[in-house]
Amino acid sequence: MKSTITAVRARQVWDSRGRPTVEADVTLAGGAMGRALAPAGASRGAHEAIDLRDGGPRFGGMGVDRAVAAVNDEIARLLIGRDVRDQAGLDEAMAAADATPNLARFGANATVAVSLAALHAAAAAEGAPLWAWLAQGRKARIPLPEIQIFGGGAHAGRRTDVQDFMIMTPRAATVREAFEITAEVFRAAGQLMADTGRLAGAADEGGWWPVFDSNEQALGDLTAAIERAGYRPGEDVFISLDVAANELDRGDGRYRLGLDGSEFSTDEMVERVAAWVRRYPILSIEDPVSQDDLAGFAAATAAYGERVQLIGDDILVTNADRVRRAAEANAGNAVLVKVNQAGTVTRAKAALDAAKALNWGAIVSARSGETEDVSIAHLATGWDAGQIKVGSFARSERMAKWNELLRIEEAMGADAVFAGVSAFAPSVTAGLK
Repeated sequence: MKSTITAVRARQVWDSRGRPTVEADVTLAGGAMGRALAPAGASRGAHEAIDLRDGGPRFGGMGVDRAVAAVNDEIARLLIGRDVRDQAGLDEAMAAADATPNLARFGANATVAVSLAALHAAAAAEGAPLWAWLAQGRKARIPLPEIQIFGGGAHAGRRTDVQDFMIMTPRAATVREAFEITAEVFRAAGQLMADTGRLAGAADEGGWWPVFDSNEQALGDLTAAIERAGYRPGEDVFISLDVAANELDRGDGRYRLGLDGSEFSTDEMVERVAAWVRRYPILSIEDPVSQDDLAGFAAATAAYGERVQLIGDDILVTNADRVRRAAEANAGNAVLVKVNQAGTVTRAKAALDAAKALNWGAIVSARSGETEDVSIAHLATGWDAGQIKVGSFARSERMAKWNELLRIEEAMGADAVFAGVSAFAPSVTAGLK
């Protein structure tokens, strides 16, 4: 049978930080082959699947020889002879053989590369683009991009406390228009930083690495950049933040904003972000509190969840059960979906499906340590997630994904539908109409 797996092979390659990562090939009896690469995060939740690294002095301990060996030996023996179209069965077989809750034995970098490679192989066997194979004839929207302009936190030497200062263009008509608007805002922001002497370089995800005196100054300058580019803040272009509050948690129930020289209780942290929402055109906020602060996440939702998308990343870690528990606590209204955070394609899809069942938003996301792999452009489209987060509008590992979305939109032709305003939970969408 042409869809039978005949070979599974992995190798060490390199990610956007110059660190080793895993690339996997899955080859089928009919000659089709799928290939995928595993990304890696810098800001990581304690509850997510974990990569397997070699340790020791070589590459700062970040080598992946053990993960590569797991693919070429045990995982290959496990999957050869199986039907590649049974994605859930392949993923469950790897998880069961690993037999740890966080895929620590094989490593999520091994299982993710293989899981995605199998998905590509299945689409190739059918002669279909990956997004179309995933959609299975169902209507799929081109996702709304969430794009970094200023990088901070763990992605930029902690020069700002907030990790990502991003923009969104939900009223754009197409993804092409969304990218054209973003390009102008990105350029205007760079010029503004250069003019004011605050430009220090580029962050891990390609955004400007600015020198700010406060986190709020970054919000003010991003708003100014939107205006400088000729757009209306809060009408044409909105701000999106990844607070990544887990990185700000001192471990004693208090949050420290080093740039502002301030410390806050959970309630005070929620209010600090609420003040930003009142003052600036903010539409979306990720991780306003730390990974175990479900009560704080619920407080944030009560404070501004009716008009702002509240995304759980570290607190939900692409886990369907955690999404449902958060919803029961009225905490959040959107989930960030990272395949390597879940460990397999099937687990990531389960988290997205749980969010959709709750009428939550869903954002398929890249990681700060990325590669040229374009899988997530297809996942976000084929799964009809509605939103995608890749990083900035610079650096080839980011632009590869954005450019792939342009190709997908073109391939859809007259059937292409841009998610735009419809990407959000109903309460957020209602506020935009």
